[in-house]
Amino acid sequence: MPTMLDTEALPSAPPELKSKKANTAQFKVVPETRSLRDQIRDAAAVYIKPIDKSRPLTKDEFRSHSSILLGQLGLGDQYLGFTLVCLANEFWREQVAAIPFNRRLLLVPHCLKNAEGCPADYDEFGLDCEKCGACSVADFKGKAEALGYKVLVSEGTPIVLKIIVSGHVDAIVGVACLNVLEKAFDKILLSGIPCVAAPLLSSNCKSTSVDNDWVFDMIDLKSEPIPQATKSYVHLMRAANAMFEPPELSLLAPRSRVNKANEPTNDPLGQHEAIAYDFLAKGGKRSRPLITLAAYDALTGGKGTLSLEGLNLPESVKRTALAIESFHKASLVHDDIEDDDSYRYGSPTLHREYGIGTAINVGDYLIGLGYRLVSRERKVLGAEVAADILDKMADSHLKLSEGQGAELLWRDAENKALSPLDALKIYALKTSPAFEAALYSGVRLAGPAEAYEKAVGDFSRNLGVAFQILNDLKDWAEDGDNKLVAGQDVLAARPTLLLALALEGLSAPEKSELLGLIAAAREHSSEDDTAATDTVERVRTLYRKAKVFTKADALVDKYRARAETIADAIEPAEFRELLYYLVDTVLEKPAIPEEEPKSIAVQLGLPAQFQSLVARS
Repeated sequence: MPTMLDTEALPSAPPELKSKKANTAQFKVVPETRSLRDQIRDAAAVYIKPIDKSRPLTKDEFRSHSSILLGQLGLGDQYLGFTLVCLANEFWREQVAAIPFNRRLLLVPHCLKNAEGCPADYDEFGLDCEKCGACSVADFKGKAEALGYKVLVSEGTPIVLKIIVSGHVDAIVGVACLNVLEKAFDKILLSGIPCVAAPLLSSNCKSTSVDNDWVFDMIDLKSEPIPQATKSYVHLMRAANAMFEPPELSLLAPRSRVNKANEPTNDPLGQHEAIAYDFLAKGGKRSRPLITLAAYDALTGGKGTLSLEGLNLPESVKRTALAIESFHKASLVHDDIEDDDSYRYGSPTLHREYGIGTAINVGDYLIGLGYRLVSRERKVLGAEVAADILDKMADSHLKLSEGQGAELLWRDAENKALSPLDALKIYALKTSPAFEAALYSGVRLAGPAEAYEKAVGDFSRNLGVAFQILNDLKDWAEDGDNKLVAGQDVLAARPTLLLALALEGLSAPEKSELLGLIAAAREHSSEDDTAATDTVERVRTLYRKAKVFTKADALVDKYRARAETIADAIEPAEFRELLYYLVDTVLEKPAIPEEEPKSIAVQLGLPAQFQSLVARS
C-alpha cells in the first residue's frame, strides 16, 4: 500500500484560496473498506509531519493538501472530505494528547444510538444515555467519563461553542458524519481549539456506525505537554465572553440601581436598568468586542494567542470593548423596532416583550452607557486616546444611522426602484462602521493609529458589506441565532441586495409582480399567516429564476478577496493574521440555494490557475 510517502518531495499546498463555500456533497464518500480507511489515515500521518503547526491551517489549505495526498495515493476525489478529516486529526493529534482528560469534551452524535427501543431521554445537553448495551454510545461515554472527560451526546454546534467559550474544555474528541463535521468543526477549528474526529461510516441519520477502535484510540490519546502549541484566539474569545458574565460585567460597568445585596431594585428605575443590562449580556457571538481585544493584543505582541498566561488586557481596554458591544446592542434594539422583527437570539424582541417606548429608551440607554464607558477612562487612556476613540464611535454612529435611515425611507416610499449599487451603499453605512469602530479602537488603545487608519476603514467596509450580504442569504434559512422564520426581509419590505439583483435580472412582468409582492408584504403581520408564507415562497421562486443567490454568493467572494488583499499588506504579522482570522470567521457562509451546480474544480476548491485545466480535461 502506498502509505509511505516521500516527504522530502512533498509539494506545497496551492496558494490559500479565497474561501468559497464549496458544495462538496459528492466528495463526502467514506472509503468502503476498513483497509482503505486505514491506508488514508496512515498516509495522512506521514504527510502532515513536515507541516508547520505554529498556526492553524484553514479549511481551504486542508482541502488543497487533501487533494494532493489523494493524487499521491492514486485515489479519487470522492474521498476528499474523509481525507481532510484525517489530515486535520494528524495536525491536532499531539496537542489533543497533551490536554488533560478532564479538560476534554467527547462529542457523540445521537444517531449512533439504537433507533429501536432506545430508553434514553433528552435533556438540555442532549441524550441522557443509559448503559443498556444496545449501542456503542454508552461504551464511548463510559470510557471517556472514567478518564475524566465531559461528554455530550447531541448534534449541532451552539452548545459546543458555548462550552468552548465558557472555558470548560480545551480539546474536543468528536464522532460525526462528514456532513456534520463540515459544519460543526469549521467553527471549532476556527476557534483554534485542538480537536480530532472519527467519521461515521455513513450519513444515514439513523442507527449508523463508526470504527469503534478509532474512537477508543482517540479517547485514550495522552502525552506530556508539548513545547509549542498552535496559535489560537480561544483565549481572547473567552476573555470577550467573560466580560458579559455577572462578576466581570459588574466590575467593568457597575449598575447604579441596585440594593445593598447588589441586586436590581424593584422600582421602575431598577427594572429599566435590569432590562438594559440583561439584553447587553444576552446572546450573540460578541465578535465586535473580540475584535477590539484581539487588535489590541496583536499590536502589543500577540501573546494572547499563544497562551492564557500571555493574555494582558487592562480594564480600560475591556471597558472600551464593552462599549463597542453596548453600541451594537443598542442598534439591534432600534433596528428590531424599525423592522418590527419578532425574534432576537431566539427570544421575542424587546419591543414585543416590553413595548415600543420602553425598547426605544433601552436602546438610548445603551448608547449613553457605551459613551460613558470610554469617557470615564480618559485619565487612564489619556485624553487624546479617549477623544480619538469617541470620535470614531460617533462617526460610526452617524454612518449607521444614515444607512438605516436610507433603508427606512426606501421602505416607506412609493417608488421601490432599487439598484444593486444603492443596496451596497446602504450596506457600507449600516454594517461596516461597527467593524471599523471595533478594529480602530483596539489599534488606538495599543498606540498611534495613523498608519493603520485607512487600511482599517477599507478592510472594514469590504468585510461589512460581505457580512451583510451573508446576513441576507441567511434570512432564507431558518435559524435559532437571530430570526426563526425564513424570508423576514421580504415580509418587512427591506431594500436588500437580493431584491436589487432580482429587479435587475427579471423580465418586466416578473419585476412588476415582485414589486407588488413587496408592497403587500408588510400587511402580513403574522409569521403563521398563509398569505405571508405564500408571498415568501413566490419571492423565493423569483429570486431563483433571477439567479439571485448565486450572484450574491459571487459578490461575497469579491468583497472577501478585497478584504484579504488589504490584509496582505498589513504589518506586523500578528495584526495581519488577525485580519485573516476575521475574514474566515465573520464571513462564514451559510448553506444557500444554488440555481446551478458549480464546476468540479470550484467544488473541489482548487485555485483559479488549476480550474481551466480541469475544465479542459
